[in-house]
Order: sequence, then C-alpha cells, then structure tokens
Amino acid sequence: MKAHLYREMSTDELENKVQELQRHLFELRSQAATEKLQDYKAGTNARREIARIKTILRQRQTEGKEQ
Repeated sequence: MKAHLYREMSTDELENKVQELQRHLFELRSQAATEKLQDYKAGTNARREIARIKTILRQRQTEGKEQ
C-alpha cells in the first residue's frame, strides 16, 4: 500500500494495521524457522509497511505538539 493511502486512514486504523502486520511478520518468521516459508520477500515487505505506518503516526504526533 502506498503512503498516501495510509495518510487518508485514521490514527486508530493505522494502529490496528501495525498490530496486524506485526502478527503477520511473526507468522512469517515462524514459517522461516520451520523452513515452510515460500516468499522470502514477504518479511521485508511487512517490515517496510510497518515502518511506513509508524513514520506517518510519528508525523501526526509531532504536528499535534507544534500547534
């Protein structure tokens, strides 16, 4: 998902999305440990999505403090 789509979401929705992605990342790591993982890029993509969302959340925090 692109960053501009995440910016349109509410803060609560973004926090829920981060939790969902973190659970997904945990499952991917478990699959990698048991050698059942088929798409090795999925973990990298999940980490990038989490970072993208956390960046947007942090930007919203700092904008709120400046006002």
